[in-house]
Amino acid sequence: MDLTHVWLPYSQMQTLPKPIEVVGAEGVRIALKDGRTLVDGTSSWWAACHGYNHPYIKAAVKDQLERMPHIMLGGIVHAPILELTEQLCKILPGDLNHVFLSESGSVSVEIAMKMATQFFTNQGDRDKFLFLSFRCGYHGDTFAAMSVGDPGDGNSRSFAGIVPAQMIVDLPRNRSELADLEAFVAKNSTQLAAVILEPLVQAAGGMKFHSPMILAGIAEIASRHGVLLILDEIATGFGRTGTLFACEQAGVVPDIITLSKALTGGTSPLAATVATDRVYEAFLSESEGDALMHGPTFSGHPLGCVAAIASLSLFEMEPRLEQVLRIEAQLSDGLELCRSIKGVHDVRCKGAIGVVQLDRMPDLAGLRHRFIQEGVWVRPFGDVVYLMPPLIISEIDLGILISAIHRVLSRSSDLL
Repeated sequence: MDLTHVWLPYSQMQTLPKPIEVVGAEGVRIALKDGRTLVDGTSSWWAACHGYNHPYIKAAVKDQLERMPHIMLGGIVHAPILELTEQLCKILPGDLNHVFLSESGSVSVEIAMKMATQFFTNQGDRDKFLFLSFRCGYHGDTFAAMSVGDPGDGNSRSFAGIVPAQMIVDLPRNRSELADLEAFVAKNSTQLAAVILEPLVQAAGGMKFHSPMILAGIAEIASRHGVLLILDEIATGFGRTGTLFACEQAGVVPDIITLSKALTGGTSPLAATVATDRVYEAFLSESEGDALMHGPTFSGHPLGCVAAIASLSLFEMEPRLEQVLRIEAQLSDGLELCRSIKGVHDVRCKGAIGVVQLDRMPDLAGLRHRFIQEGVWVRPFGDVVYLMPPLIISEIDLGILISAIHRVLSRSSDLL
């Protein structure tokens, strides 16, 4: 395998272990060039919610490919974007009625941040340009998105002093800490444009969970002090936490929501930044300067739109949320056995997310290799070993993943 011309993500190319080569994927199985197959426990960074190569999505994309793979949105619209945006707004809570499409989750966050600041500048307030976010949060790898991520992660450390400074605090854990947060927001409300948060699960920052009560409390604080609320549901949206959107569990409607990953069932890059009527209406005027000046080349590309339409249809046609409940029960029962393993600090589950937290940073490369030897694709990061499998996974295949985690951790004291 010659990697001379390949620069892989999150990888030190000088010391990178030889990656495995994939030749296909079907359902919950990944086919390797050497003839082995792996049961997938990560949904390809949480995107393949319906599994790989779902025939319904594939047929929709194939049909669109034959008619019109792409067309610019400048002065043009097309049926797939009209249908997708209408369908999205029907299933989103409240009056999240205005959809701006882009190509990736990080970009959707950048757009949300632009919307939030311009919401105020269009009304004559140029002082509200900062953002409040939370430690252990992650919102993407582009510059503005990095600025609201955890300041201690590798990206932030590499670009310290370059990435814009924001207000980043600990996520409240109880009502007393919510009161402290409210005092902080009240003190800084003249400068704050928005609070940004991953609802219920801070995913890439360590799979940290918080309750619907905390989410509702943060939403109330933002509303009381004239600060917008941006909810990043890129990882949590489309059933992953047990409801179609995590914010539903707290009865919260954000001012802006960002979506990606499972939006197309992992078939095609696509992201959405969706705003409420109030936010959208602040951009309507006779002045071109009040418009949102953002326009990705592939914004609303037809292939991505039809993949997303098909993916949304599958949530109606197939019992995804019921599957999530079954996955949650099996993860809770199965992973609990890991709690007694030396080196395990905590076990927790939420929806179709199962987490085994270790008490220190392990040898990640060594653990990943042992999981491959067990016939599963499980990719620990930081101090967590986690599962976020495709929602279609069977009890047998989920059992294979759970058993592999128990075996590897039990036999890997040299790596923990």
